[in-house]
Amino acid sequence: MDPTHQGPEEYGRHSDGADGSDGRRRPSRESGSADFGQPTPQQVRIVQLTVGDLLLTVNPVDGSEVETCPPGSQPDAPVRRTPAERADHERAGAPPVPAGPPAPQLPLLERHQEHERLVGLLARGRSVRLTGQAGSGRTALLDAVAADCTDLAPDGVVRLNGHRRTTADLLYGLFDAVHRSPLHRPDPQELLALVRSIGAVVVIDDLEIGGAALDELLEATPECAFLLGTAPDLAAPGIDAHLEEVLLAGLGRSASLELLEKVVERPLTEDERNWAGDLWFESEGLPLRFVQAGSLLRQRDRLNTDPEAFDEYDYFEPRPGDAPPVPEAPTAETLDVPLPSLGEGAAPAVLLASRLSEAARETLRFTVALGGEVPHQAHLPALVGDTHADAALGELAGCGLLSPAGPRYRLAAGVLAQLEAGGYAESAATHARTAAQYYAWWVSHPSVTPQRAVAEADAIVAAMGRLIPDAEAGQASAAVLLARSAAPALAAGIAWGAWEKALRAGQEAARIAGEVAEEAYFHHELGILALCSGNLDRARTELETSISMRGALADKSGAVAGRRALALVADRSGGLETPVRSQVGDEVPAVRQDLLSGTPSAAFPGPPLFARQTVEEDPTLISSLPATAPRSPAPKTGGGRAVLGGARRNLAAAGAGALLIAVLGTVVTLGLTAGDPEEPGSRNVTTEQSSPEDATDDGSPADEPDDGPAPDDGAPGNEAPTTPGSSESATPSTSGSPSPGPSSSDGSSPGTGEPSGDPTSDDPTSGGPSPSGKPTTPTKPPTTPPTTPPTTPPTETPTTPPTETPTEDPTGDPDTTSSASGPAESATATATASANAPAESEDPTEAAA
Repeated sequence: MDPTHQGPEEYGRHSDGADGSDGRRRPSRESGSADFGQPTPQQVRIVQLTVGDLLLTVNPVDGSEVETCPPGSQPDAPVRRTPAERADHERAGAPPVPAGPPAPQLPLLERHQEHERLVGLLARGRSVRLTGQAGSGRTALLDAVAADCTDLAPDGVVRLNGHRRTTADLLYGLFDAVHRSPLHRPDPQELLALVRSIGAVVVIDDLEIGGAALDELLEATPECAFLLGTAPDLAAPGIDAHLEEVLLAGLGRSASLELLEKVVERPLTEDERNWAGDLWFESEGLPLRFVQAGSLLRQRDRLNTDPEAFDEYDYFEPRPGDAPPVPEAPTAETLDVPLPSLGEGAAPAVLLASRLSEAARETLRFTVALGGEVPHQAHLPALVGDTHADAALGELAGCGLLSPAGPRYRLAAGVLAQLEAGGYAESAATHARTAAQYYAWWVSHPSVTPQRAVAEADAIVAAMGRLIPDAEAGQASAAVLLARSAAPALAAGIAWGAWEKALRAGQEAARIAGEVAEEAYFHHELGILALCSGNLDRARTELETSISMRGALADKSGAVAGRRALALVADRSGGLETPVRSQVGDEVPAVRQDLLSGTPSAAFPGPPLFARQTVEEDPTLISSLPATAPRSPAPKTGGGRAVLGGARRNLAAAGAGALLIAVLGTVVTLGLTAGDPEEPGSRNVTTEQSSPEDATDDGSPADEPDDGPAPDDGAPGNEAPTTPGSSESATPSTSGSPSPGPSSSDGSSPGTGEPSGDPTSDDPTSGGPSPSGKPTTPTKPPTTPPTTPPTTPPTETPTTPPTETPTEDPTGDPDTTSSASGPAESATATATASANAPAESEDPTEAAA
C-alpha cells in the first residue's frame, strides 16, 4: 500500500479519478528504460526480525534500525520440528543432483571396522573425531554412519557443514535444524538455553575449528553426540572434552584396484593393473586418486572408440546436423592411445579438464576465480553464456573434480592448485568481476528470496574477496556494489556469519574505491550487527564512525538512524557512554565552564572550545616581564603553573585588569581621605612597586595605575588598606608565596621600603648596615601613599603623574613599571629617602600649592 494513496493499486487500478489514474506514471516494464532521465523505481525489500528482545528492521537504503520490541510484538517461543519437517529441512540443505546421466554408486571398501566402531561410540553417547587426509573418503564414511544413526537420539541426525564456519555459526545451524522459529534469532543467552536441551547425533564434515573453540561447542551441547570429520593438522580439544579419536588411513592395493574397476565399469587389463599399482604406491591408497584415475581411463576408452569425441563437441552434447559423421569403425591408429603417465595420474585435473566441453572448462575458470566455490548449476548458463551450461556440473562431478560441501559443491582436494598451475587462473580477475556483477543483479531481484541468497553466500563472499586486493580499476567498485546488494539479503536470511563477512569486505572495498557514503553504510551495519550480538563497545565504535562520515556528507537520514542506534547502545550500557567526538557536520558540544573559575560563557571572545579539553591544575596566568626590568624567578608554591593562551588568556587578563582597577581605585580613594602626613615612616613606599602576577592586565594603557603621588586631604586615620594580595602590603610574607614585584639578585624587592633579605647583608636595600657603617632601623609599615622622591620635582597638579614614565611590557603586558635609571638605582634612592624621611617630610598639599 502507498502511504499517500489508500486505495488498491494492483496492476495499475486505482479507486480515485475518472480514468482510474492518480496522476502518477506507471513504471516501465523495460528495466533499461530511462523515462526521460528519471530512473526506474525499484522495489525496496524491508524485513523485520526479532533478535532477543530487539526488533531489527533491515533497511537497504539508509541502514538497518534497531529498537526494543514493543509490548505485544514479542515472537512466539521456538517450536521443535517434527521428524518429517526435519527430513524436509535436511533435503533442502543437500547439494543439488547434477544434470546429465547419473554417476555410478561406489561401494565403501575396507571401512567396515571403522564404520562399526563409529556407530557403537555414538550409540553410547560418545563424541568422535574422524581424522583423515583430504581425499581419504571421510565424507562417504560420514554419510554411511549417519544413515545408521537415525534412531539413536530423540532429535534424530543433524548434518552441518563446517567449512569456514565458526562456533556461533554451528550453534545457530543446530538450532535452526531442530527448531522452527521464522524471522527470529535468539540472543546468545537464549541460544545456549535452547541448544542445551537438544539431543541429536550431530555430523559435521570439513570442520575447521579446534582447541578452545571446539571445547566451547561441546560444552554448549551436553546432550548431543558429535561425529566430526577433520584434517590431521587441526588442533585437538582439551582433555576434559572426552572426545574419541578415529584415524582413517588409505585403502589397500586390492581394494584400490577394485574401486578403479567400479569406476571404469569393466575389468582392468594387465597394463592398467600395473599402472594402478604404481599409482597406489604414490598416492598411499587415497580413494579420490583412484576415482579420478578411473575417469582418465573412461576418457581413454571413448577416444579409442570415437577419436572426435572431445575435439570440437563434447561427448555428451548432441552433434548438429552439419557436423561431420563419426567413423563407423575405428582405425588401427585410434587403438593406440597410451595410458596416462604416473605424473598425470597423480595430478589428473588438467588432463581431465582438457577432455571436457568448453562450458565445463569455462565453469572451472569461474570456480578458480572464486577460490574453489562452484556456482549453482542454475547460474551457469548466465555466467558461461551457454544455455546448456548447467550440464557442466554433471561432467565435473562425474570426473571426481568436485566434492559436496553443505548445499553446494567445491573443487575436490588438490584440484584448485592443479588448475592454477595449468593456466586456469590467468583470467581470474575478469571472471571474478563478471561473477560479482551477475550476483549483484541477481540478489537484488525481487523474486530472489533471502534463503536462496544464503545458499549462494559462499560464492558471493568469495567473489568480493577476490576483487578487493586487485589493483585494477573498477574491481573495488564492483565489490562494493555486490556487498551493498547482498548484505541486506544475507541479514534477512539470518546468515549473520556471511553477513559480517560481506560487510567487512564491502567496507574495505569502499575505502579502497573512495566511496565514503558506502563506507559509512557498512560501518553503520557493522555497528548494528555488534549491537544485536551483544558487543556494545564495538557497536559504539562503528556507529560513531558512521555518524561522523555521514555528518560530513550531510546525510541527515542516515545520521539520525545512527544516533538512534547509538542511544540504544548507551541505554544498554547503563548510561555510561563516552562523549562523542566533535565531527564535521555534527553539533558543536557545549563549552565547559570549569576551565576558568568564575568566568561566564558569554565572556568568551574567541571560538568555542572542545569539550574534552581540561586543565589538570589551577590555571595561573603568566605574563612577560619588561625588557628594562628583569626579575628573578619566583619559587614555586603548590601546583605548577599553566600557561594560558589565545582567547582564554585574553579573558583572564581582562578579568584581572578589571580587578586591578577596582583595587587601585579603592587605594586612591582611601589615600585621599585617610592617613597622617606627619606620621613617621609614611614615606617608605616608592613607585617601583608592581602589581602581583595574578592581577596582570593585557588590556589598553588606560588601565594602568598612576605612578605619581596620590592627593592627601589630611584627614585623620589615613591608613593603607590591608586587602590580601594587594601591592600595598609591606608586611613580610611568611607563606612562601612568590614575590609579586621585581626582585634584585640577593632576594630583596627594589620596590619596597622594608627589608626582605638577610639583616646582616651590606646591601643598603636589604635593611642591613648602611654605607656609612650605621645600621638602618626598619621603619613602620607605610600607612599613606608615597610621595615623589626628592630627585624628581613634583608636578603642578596632584593628579598629574611624576616625570617617571611607565615602561610597558614589549609583549603587551604592562603589569610592572620602573624608572629610567634601572632597578639598582631606584633601590638606592628608595633606601636614602627612607633614612632621611623625618627631616625632609613636607605636606603634599603644600608642595602641590
